[in-house]
Amino acid sequence: MTQVQTLIDTGAHPAHDAHLDRSSRATISIVIPVYNESEILVELFKRLRNTFDRLTDDFEVILVDDASADDSFAIMEELNRRDPRFKVVRLARNFGHQVAITAGLLNATGDAVAIMDADLQDPPEVVEHFIRHWREGWDVVYAVRRNRKESRWKRAAYYLFYRMLHRLARIDIPPDSGDFCLMDRHVVNVLNRLPERNRFLRGLRSWAGFRQMPLPYDRARRLAGEPKYTLAKLIRLAADGVISFSYFPLQLGAVFGAISAAASFVAIFIVLYFRLFTNQSIPGFASTAIIMLFIGGVQMLVLGTIGAYIGRIYDEVKQRPLFVMRERVGFEN
Repeated sequence: MTQVQTLIDTGAHPAHDAHLDRSSRATISIVIPVYNESEILVELFKRLRNTFDRLTDDFEVILVDDASADDSFAIMEELNRRDPRFKVVRLARNFGHQVAITAGLLNATGDAVAIMDADLQDPPEVVEHFIRHWREGWDVVYAVRRNRKESRWKRAAYYLFYRMLHRLARIDIPPDSGDFCLMDRHVVNVLNRLPERNRFLRGLRSWAGFRQMPLPYDRARRLAGEPKYTLAKLIRLAADGVISFSYFPLQLGAVFGAISAAASFVAIFIVLYFRLFTNQSIPGFASTAIIMLFIGGVQMLVLGTIGAYIGRIYDEVKQRPLFVMRERVGFEN
């Protein structure tokens, strides 16, 4: 059994799983998924080190290379040579943002673990505030976006999605909160125990419970390069969030079915009335075609929704590993 599989099975990290006095010197892990961020990594390195210099804790940074096609891995290797606190996990192929974060969580050894993106839209300086509130007793401190310096359509899409998810989900997933957060080791261990493949980490973080605190912040513009979350990837992430934490799409199929059945009963009575009690006839082709198209469309929508849930069940049943590591740089073992 591999080390990663052992961690998944037990949910614990071999380094420690004991309670820590948070007022003492702690080890803080920062997990950063990286995909084609060669233009940003050096600046990220500088700002993280500036943050470390202001604090007395021990730090490690887990840079997870999600099979970048540019020079990102070579730059990360150089960062490790310059500062051994920067460690690298290189995945065998591109497994996606959420799985890359999961790989980082499984390799992190800290008493508390922060998650942030590499594009510097999540300011490293906010980690200092995370740590302060963690020392006050909060198990999870998550960032809530107060302002987003992005296009109008993207801001509107995020706004609608988060409020829809907040209303539909069976658990309380705070609006405008992303993956940027700091979690106590106990919370990380819980997340590491969860075996599901289609991961929506901000939802899993809420599902885990514990004492959670929001921290408002202003989301900056991307420092350089292009956003790695395309429209298709954002839609897929939104679907994972809704399907993982809500039965509403399935229930919506029942609602459509009830509406269709009620409409058909009304139509039957109207047809019978005109047939039995009047001499008027109802033209048949247009109304029949419209009804058939409506019912057929509803059926396809419901079948597609069921298929999305079944597809995720299929992913879980296969029990493939979440990811495959190609190599690790900077780790003792």
